[in-house]
Amino acid sequence: MEEIHQILAKNLKGIRERKKLSLEKVSELTGVSKTMIGQIERGESSPTLTTIWKIANGLKTSFTSLINEPQPQAKVVFRHEIQPLIEDNGKYKVYPYFPFQENRRFEIYTVEIEENGFLQAEAHQEGTEEFITVYDGILTLYVNDLKYTIKTGDSIRFKADRAHTYQNTGNSITRLSMTIYYPS
Repeated sequence: MEEIHQILAKNLKGIRERKKLSLEKVSELTGVSKTMIGQIERGESSPTLTTIWKIANGLKTSFTSLINEPQPQAKVVFRHEIQPLIEDNGKYKVYPYFPFQENRRFEIYTVEIEENGFLQAEAHQEGTEEFITVYDGILTLYVNDLKYTIKTGDSIRFKADRAHTYQNTGNSITRLSMTIYYPS
């Protein structure tokens, strides 16, 4: 892992360049000297928290955008590296490919349900929605008192802020993609 002052150096320079600002303009906006801004961008200085806050406020950006490692342009997630969550004596498996993060309002899973497997889910927070596409098999979904049958190639969107149950009512494994959207 890179040292924080090196991460800060890259992030500050990237933000400054994206906003097409000179060192002098950043200094004017932040109240931090042009010399200090240059030293920070070159990784020659480890500024105080107060200085980092001044820069964030002056550039109208978040503190974490300056100190967090930038996300890669692409990320490959290998199935063999994912630890599945298992329910119903192994008949219901959830693979969290893209777990929830605060800067995103969703998470993405692959779910495998063996024959006769099921999961009863409690209601999620108000406004939560799920988006499901079945790739293999049949999914029977119960939302409150309503029953939906989703077959291979079909999709469903539903309000997940109420109790719901997923069940494989077919005679082969059911595989599906699930995206859960959380309101802000």
